[in-house]
Amino acid sequence: MNKLMSYKISLFFVIVCCLSSYSQVLRKRTTLLMGGRFDISIVDKDSLSAEKNIDEVIAEITRIENLISDWKPTSQVSEVNQNAGIKPIKVDREVFELAQRAIKFSEITNGGFDVSFAALDRIWKFDGSMTEMPSAEAIKKSVEKVGYKNIILDSVASTIFLKLKGMKIGFGALGEGYATDKCRAIMIAKGVQAGIINGSGDMSTWGKQPSGKDWKIGITNPFMPEKILAAIPLKEGAVTTSGSYEKFVVFNGKRYSHIINPATGYPATGLCSVTVFGPNAETANGLSTSMMVLGQKEGLLLLQKFPDYSCVMITDKGKVVKSKNFSYKL
Repeated sequence: MNKLMSYKISLFFVIVCCLSSYSQVLRKRTTLLMGGRFDISIVDKDSLSAEKNIDEVIAEITRIENLISDWKPTSQVSEVNQNAGIKPIKVDREVFELAQRAIKFSEITNGGFDVSFAALDRIWKFDGSMTEMPSAEAIKKSVEKVGYKNIILDSVASTIFLKLKGMKIGFGALGEGYATDKCRAIMIAKGVQAGIINGSGDMSTWGKQPSGKDWKIGITNPFMPEKILAAIPLKEGAVTTSGSYEKFVVFNGKRYSHIINPATGYPATGLCSVTVFGPNAETANGLSTSMMVLGQKEGLLLLQKFPDYSCVMITDKGKVVKSKNFSYKL
C-alpha cells in the first residue's frame, strides 16, 4: 500500500563486514526509487562485480516502477486508472499477474486489503490539524470508489478494467516487495553469492555475510525506536513490517492509526506494528498490511492460511504477540 495506507517501518539490519578467506566483498548503496528508500547490499567476488550488480538491481527496480507506479502518468497502471469507467486497458503479463495476486489478497481478507485503496478520499488528517472525528457520513463517502469486486480482469486479452469512474488501483508497498523479490531472483540466477534488497522495509535476502554468518534482521521496538526487540538470523527469505506508531490521533481516549481499513474508511486500531517473515516480500507485505487492519485475532487466523510465514505483532498497549510457528526467542 502507499504511504497513507501502510507506513513502512524501515527494518534495521546488522551487517558484519568481515572478509573471509574466500575474498568476498560487500558493497552497499542507497537510492530513492518507487517513492521510497532502497538499500541495496551485494556480496560478490570483487568490488567491480558488486557495483555492476547493484546497477542492474537499480535498473530492474526502475523498470518495474515505470510499469506499475500509479503516480507516474505514463505507467500502465496510471493508464488503467485514467480509463476507469471507460474501457479496459491491455497491460504486460507481469502487471496483469501482479493485479491477479493483489485481488486474491483482497478476496482472502474480505477487503481488509484492497488494491483499489488508491481511490480513498483522504478525510483523516494525521498532521495535528484534526480536532474531531470525521462524520459517519463523510467516512462512508470516502470509500465509495473503493472496491476490488469492481475490477474486471480478462486473462485472455490481458486487460484490466475498473468499472466505476474515479476508481484507482495502486500497488504501493506491495510493488516494492515484488521488486525486491524479482531482483533477488535475478541475482541468484547470475550466481551472485549473497545480498539484501531493502525497499522501505520490504526486505529480500539470500546467502550469507562475507564472514560466513547469517544476515541479522532487527525488529524495531515501536515504543523505543532507537532500540530493537531482537535480531533475527535470516539466510534466504523475506521480512516486512507495517506499523502505525508514528502517525495517529486520539479521540475520547481511543487511538486511531493512519492505516485506514479500505472496506470501512475507519483507521485500524489495536496493533501498532506487525512484522512478517517468510519466503517472499510481496506476500509478506500483503500479510503485514492486512494484519494491521484485521487486528490480532483475525490477523493470526489469516496467517494460518500461509504456513510458510510467521509474525511478531506489537499491540497498542505494548504487548508482544508471536504466531505459533515463530521459532525465535524475543
